[in-house]
Order: sequence, then C-alpha cells, then structure tokens
Amino acid sequence: MSVSTQGSVDIAATGAADRVFNFSAGPAVLPVQVLEEVQREMVCLPGAGASLMELSHRGKVFVDIVESAVEDIRSLLRVPETHEVLFVQGGATLQFSMIPANLLRSQDAAAAYLITGSWGKKALTEARKEGEVDVVYDASSTNFNHAPGAGDFEVKEDAAYAYYCCNETIQGVQFQSEPQVPSDVPLVCDASSDLFSRPLDISKYGLIYACAQKNAGPAGATVVIIRKDLIDRGSDSLPGYLLYKNHANAGSMWNTPATFPIYVMGKVLKWIQSNFGDLESMRDHNEAKAKLLYDVLDANPDFYVGHADENARSRMNVTFNLPSDDQLQAFIGSAADAGLANLKGHRSVGGVRASVYNAMPIEGVEKLAQFMTDFASR
Repeated sequence: MSVSTQGSVDIAATGAADRVFNFSAGPAVLPVQVLEEVQREMVCLPGAGASLMELSHRGKVFVDIVESAVEDIRSLLRVPETHEVLFVQGGATLQFSMIPANLLRSQDAAAAYLITGSWGKKALTEARKEGEVDVVYDASSTNFNHAPGAGDFEVKEDAAYAYYCCNETIQGVQFQSEPQVPSDVPLVCDASSDLFSRPLDISKYGLIYACAQKNAGPAGATVVIIRKDLIDRGSDSLPGYLLYKNHANAGSMWNTPATFPIYVMGKVLKWIQSNFGDLESMRDHNEAKAKLLYDVLDANPDFYVGHADENARSRMNVTFNLPSDDQLQAFIGSAADAGLANLKGHRSVGGVRASVYNAMPIEGVEKLAQFMTDFASR
C-alpha cells in the first residue's frame, strides 16, 4: 500500500521521472546516480548485513568509508600533507564560532574580516565574541554586489588570521581568486557553496571549510581542512567539541560523526571523479552552465537586472531581478509550472536566485535559459 503525505503527493509512487529541476540554494540538488545508489543500499549495505545508518561508526565498514572519503578529498583538492582533513557537524554556523574560538581567543592580535555578503556578516558577529576584529573591507553600502580588488583593503602583518567567504550564496557574489594577505597571516575561508566546484590552491589556506549541502552531499556534515600547525592554537579550556585538536587526534571520531551524510558525500566525490575526472573539468562544466544564464541577462538588460557586478558574478548562484513584483511573481509561478523549482531569491535581495551547483544537469540550465528568453519576449 502506498503512503501519501502533503496533499496529493504519493511518496511510494514518486521516482526519478517525477523530479523537477531543483534550483534550491541548499540543501541542494544531488546527482540522481548517487540517489539511486543510496536507494539500492538503504535497507542493507552490500556485505554489511544492515543499513549504513544502523552500523557502528567505529566498525570497519564505516571507518573504510571515512578513509576513502578523506582520500578522495585529498586527491580532488590536491590537499598537501601540511593540512589535516576533518569531518565535524554544525555546518558553517558552528564554524563561525569554532574558528575564532581556536584561532583568535588565545591571540593578542586582531582577526581581519572581509565582508562581502550575509554569511560573512554572520561570521563577523560570532568572531567579535571571541576577540578583537578588524573589518578590513565591507561591501554593505552597495547591498553586497561586488568583491574587493587587490588594493581595496589592507590586512596587518600580525593579524591572527584573515577571513572571507569565497562565494556568497544569497547575493551571488564570488571571489575570482584568493584575496592577497601577508604571508604569515593564515587565510581562512568559508567555501560552503564553492568547495569541489573548481580547483582551489589549498596550500594558500590556513583553514578552509564547507558544509556539505551545496556541492558535496546532504546537510549534516562539514569538511574542515586545516593546516596542522594551527591545530594546537586552540586552548584546552574550550568546550571539547569546539577544539579542532580533539577531532584531529580522534580521526574525526571524537564523538559519533554524521555517518549517513559522510557516506553520501563519499558517493558524490566518486561521482565527480567518474564523470569529470578532476576539478578543472568540473569548473569548466559549471562555467558553461552559468554562462547560459548570464548570456540571457546580458541580452535583456532592460528586463533582467543582475545583482552582482559582472566581475564578481557567481558560477554557483545566479541572482537577478525583474522590473516589477507582479512580473517577478509571474516568473516564479510560471517557472514552477514548467518544472523549474525553488527560484525565489532570498528576502534580503529579492528577485530570482538560480543555484546551479555541481549536480544541476546542463539540461536544467538550458531549460531555464530558454524559459527566461521566452518570458522576457512575452
């Protein structure tokens, strides 16, 4: 007997053929290939005699899953041996506190923050609870529509660290390269909506992290890549979970990890490798998808108004507005009817936000681009 929920949606009868093109900013679209693998293994993981969700995190089956995921992260991102790869919980929100608790609380110097969007603002609020912070760049006066150039900010030589968010999902603003900071200042980055979408030179970072639910898996797991010499900066007086040292010493098993999200993340990493090979190819694919939408914006400048400056446009989140609220509502409603879902922009920016993460197929972006062209012509 099928079980129905939320009105007329029959969960038991719904399958891949019923899927819409999901442009949600996160939790976001996952590869259908991965979802189908998870579906096949949900009740009983091959060779394990039980579901992954029922297995001990200290048993060989899950330990092998974690070790394989770490190996794939190191391979895809070319993580140097100077850095540790950790899995923690709490998403980016916990990292807003965990980073300054470990890297700022015990320091005499201030941390430098570059604020280019909503997530940077939230990180700044938490950092100020742990120590002195210098806001070396703030784009709030233009409602966060750009990223700074090399000469637009200055980080002190003795800063505890320099923090930025490389892709702001709400505003659709992306740094095209790492901000330049003094060589002795650890660069710290929130790459939640960017990690695994393109190559990043991890050697430039003291710490870089990402919650999984954009390009890497379901919500619940966070990847932290931290330079080993920074791990001991945190004081033992911190609550145990907040101390990076505890997670590093325990191989990400200081407490029960998010076993299911890590398991799915491992499959997503394999999917990237088998379908794209490396992150250079993944980047090219993502750039091609984003270009389809930006080309429509550029071809219809009197109708579609992009939020981000052209030199800071995100490959992950394409944000734009329409001439009136009536047209905006008609756009979102008609798009949903056409199977193009979750396009409403964040309330702080308004308009439309199309999130085109790794797993969004190019067919979905092509369909959206054609819909945009047709809608503007009408």
